[in-house]
Amino acid sequence: MNLLKRISFILIAVLIMTACAALAGDDKDAEKRAEIDAMADDTLKELFAANTGAKDLYAKAYGHAVFDNLKIAIGISGGGGSGVAVAKAGERTYMKMGTGGIGFGLGGQKYQVIFLFQTEDAFRSFVDKGWQADASAQAAAGEAGTGAVATFKNGVAFYQMTEEGLMASADITGTKYWKNDDLNK
Repeated sequence: MNLLKRISFILIAVLIMTACAALAGDDKDAEKRAEIDAMADDTLKELFAANTGAKDLYAKAYGHAVFDNLKIAIGISGGGGSGVAVAKAGERTYMKMGTGGIGFGLGGQKYQVIFLFQTEDAFRSFVDKGWQADASAQAAAGEAGTGAVATFKNGVAFYQMTEEGLMASADITGTKYWKNDDLNK
């Protein structure tokens, strides 16, 4: 009987530790979601202050997505980040992004990308498929900048805001956006 009590005690202790670990993971996920939401809100405020046309498009949009990214280039480029896609109705989908390219590149750059989606179809396509491929040529030397877009093109308006960084590159870059399974539980 004594052995049965010990085994029961050990099983209960393991269950309690497992539950505590799961709760701690939930707290960590909630904290990460709050950080992403705060970054997205701050980025939108900064965009609207710098570009009044963006605020007008935002008012007409079905939804938006905001990503915080870091790109490093040393001959080849690569980077990643996280963000959130938000429908006007309030639905939030937390996402990740990764980028890689080949070509000339040297330096690093931290930047935010903002997408405004004109229609539900454009929003759903981005959230569910999430792929964008592009070619880019850019130069940033420690200056903040906002890409200027005045209208929706194919249902999407795109803005890029740079933070301090030093990057000179001309590359063909592929970027992939996908759902963050850990944060969308």
